[in-house]
Amino acid sequence: MTQGLSSSEIRARFLTFFEKRGHALLPSASLVPKNDPSVLFNTAGMQPLVPYLLGEPHPQGTRLASSQKCVRTGDIEDIGDSRHLTFFEMLGNWSLGDYFKEDAIKWSYEFLTSKEEGLGLDPTRLYVTVFEGDENAPRDLEAVEIWKQYLPESRIYFLPAENNWWSPGENGPCGPDTEMFYDVTEHGLGEMTHDEYLAADDKGEVVEIWNDVFMQYQKKDGVVVGKLSQKNVDTGSGLERVSMLVQGKTNVFEADMFAPVMDLIKSTSVTYNERSARIIADHIRSAIFLVGDGVFPANKDQGYILRRLIRRAAVQARALGLTDQVIIDAIALFIIAHKDHYSEVAALNVSETILLEIAKFKKTLEAGLKEFEKGTDAFTLATTYGFPIELTLEIAQEKGLAVDRKAFDVQMKAHQDASRAGAENKFKGGLANTGETTTKLHTAHHLLLAALQSVVSSEIHQKGSNITEERLRIDFNFDRKLTDEEKSAVEKWVNDAIQRDLQVIRREMPKAEAQSIGAEMEFGTTYPDVVSVFSIEDKEGVAVSKEFCGGPHVSHTNTLGTFKILKEEASSAGIRRIKATLS
Repeated sequence: MTQGLSSSEIRARFLTFFEKRGHALLPSASLVPKNDPSVLFNTAGMQPLVPYLLGEPHPQGTRLASSQKCVRTGDIEDIGDSRHLTFFEMLGNWSLGDYFKEDAIKWSYEFLTSKEEGLGLDPTRLYVTVFEGDENAPRDLEAVEIWKQYLPESRIYFLPAENNWWSPGENGPCGPDTEMFYDVTEHGLGEMTHDEYLAADDKGEVVEIWNDVFMQYQKKDGVVVGKLSQKNVDTGSGLERVSMLVQGKTNVFEADMFAPVMDLIKSTSVTYNERSARIIADHIRSAIFLVGDGVFPANKDQGYILRRLIRRAAVQARALGLTDQVIIDAIALFIIAHKDHYSEVAALNVSETILLEIAKFKKTLEAGLKEFEKGTDAFTLATTYGFPIELTLEIAQEKGLAVDRKAFDVQMKAHQDASRAGAENKFKGGLANTGETTTKLHTAHHLLLAALQSVVSSEIHQKGSNITEERLRIDFNFDRKLTDEEKSAVEKWVNDAIQRDLQVIRREMPKAEAQSIGAEMEFGTTYPDVVSVFSIEDKEGVAVSKEFCGGPHVSHTNTLGTFKILKEEASSAGIRRIKATLS
């Protein structure tokens, strides 16, 4: 094992390794998906690449690699154990119809075990799982034969689809995967039978460190209907988990990106609790990256998740007796650890936003305490006043009062199930929609921005967007409400452009060239060195719109229908929002 490697060095080694093997290096996309309403956050490295995995050519070629910022909150209650995190970095490499299983497996193994170029992990501690086969696809014997070049067959285990089949949801590309696990026990587990391996996995004695997905099938309405014309490879490896292993630690919170903050919390706590300290560290780090990507505390969507993370951290900080200064110092330590690779975390508003939310939460706590004194029940305290159950239990214990935790849990589960059902209706999960309606709205979105610049102000620029099957949404900088006359003029401008049957042309070019020709780019988005620019222009080549974009588009505007603004409103200070549709 190449011990002593920092997480920054591991990331750099990974990117260099794949760059040497012909992969173009991509910057991390924002945590907030662009033009993908199916999820609140990017939860994997593949999400920003959805159009290209579906067949659209990527401007930087067929081999790509990145370290992608991700947020997952489905396991938020597990935060505090040895390996779960809400924010993490996913190291990934992709083949878009280029290499397949042979090279993907070979390079995964080489990077994990090579002392010169990779991590130098002990190959005798590696175990591999592959797809056992079912009615949708056969047993992946091809992957086994490739693995046998590197590991004994006794370390390769067949597992069912729930373990070794990747699918985005009910529709889209899917396929078997092979997963790599590493023995983290002190003395080593050695050879294991199938059942012994499963038991070791359940006990956390082996930890997943890499996953190669072989996208070679197409799913429709939940059923695999055939093979893809383009076979893709999508791999992923969590940087924090890998850092833990390479640095010889027993949990992710001992790895270098967390250690200084964990030491700070331990040294300043009035009463120390390891799980509470881990929750604080995880949630503060996640909050820093969310604010750095333009998310602000709110009562819905991404803002709600950010607010929940900050407030959960504040509850645990209160339990440990930590002062605001400790939180300030923890934020500073995380920023120092990450700013060289992610400059956005060093923005001036990051620390201020988190501290302001904590201050607001303290007022909420005061109101909740008053309600507690009135005898308000725990469920109402939590859902109406934002008063966490942990605090209700703590104060009740201090006062010698009883709280029916079972009744609270039943009510809260019903409340969460209702909320989750609403969220799932809005964020159905899986790949971004690339259907006919969404594609048309995506193109109309370009025309709308051009219309705003032409009709209202040439200083208008896009600050955010969201496109579903029902409507498009654009956020843009402007300091007042649009007049009815302006909205009518914008609608007319877009519909005139539609009737002119303008052509939509995609061109690949260096980012610097795209900027020099005035192509619009979304504020806060990091773009690669080579970009796709979509130009909407007449037959003489006169463009009405030029934008950096990777989404789906129609080829001619006369297919769009009639454009209609549904609503124009304030989004935040100095930012307006328009929702519109086509009919």
